Amino acid sequence: MRKSIYLGIGLGGGLGSSLRYGVSSLLNSPGGFPYGTLAVNLIGCLLLTLLYEIFLHSTGKAKQLHKALATGMIGSFTTFSAFSAESVQLFDRSPMLACYYMIATIVGGLGMTMLGHLWGRRWRI
Repeated sequence: MRKSIYLGIGLGGGLGSSLRYGVSSLLNSPGGFPYGTLAVNLIGCLLLTLLYEIFLHSTGKAKQLHKALATGMIGSFTTFSAFSAESVQLFDRSPMLACYYMIATIVGGLGMTMLGHLWGRRWRI
């Protein structure tokens, strides 16, 4: 059972990092505003909390699925390090735009987390 959790997390991680790359490639432009990182972080906030609420009391295979999706897929889909690096780079070019990005990420992330919490409570397994 323990091996299957690690395998699920690893597979979820591969999927999440691939999805992150795809979204970032689609939305980010070199030297431009980091829309891709903002999008994955906001979507990740929503999905992580949604999954937490849905699987709150799960056991067995459902709990393993939760670990694969939450820790593996969402954990590798979102990234605080990219947010931090892009904020510093953006600040060098435009302090105003950097502040907008940081505020949008933090406020938007908390808002999406709250939305995931409310939705997830309705769909608990």
